[in-house]
Amino acid sequence: MWKKFKRLFIIKTKFEAFLIVYALATGAIARGQDYLVQYPGFGGKLLFLACTGAVFMAGAKMIDAIDYHKTYGQDY
Repeated sequence: MWKKFKRLFIIKTKFEAFLIVYALATGAIARGQDYLVQYPGFGGKLLFLACTGAVFMAGAKMIDAIDYHKTYGQDY
């Protein structure tokens, strides 16, 4: 039973990774817009870029990990 539950939290395909990246990006944009309102000017823009940049780095890492697991046959 625990194996089936654990499997829900494993990303196996790039499509699943892209869906997660999309969800993260949507949240990052919302947070970045709040930062633009709270901190008008250059500081708000930097925080906005930090939010979106973190999503790009996390997405790249997820996609690389999927490629790594497919290449080296890492089993889940």
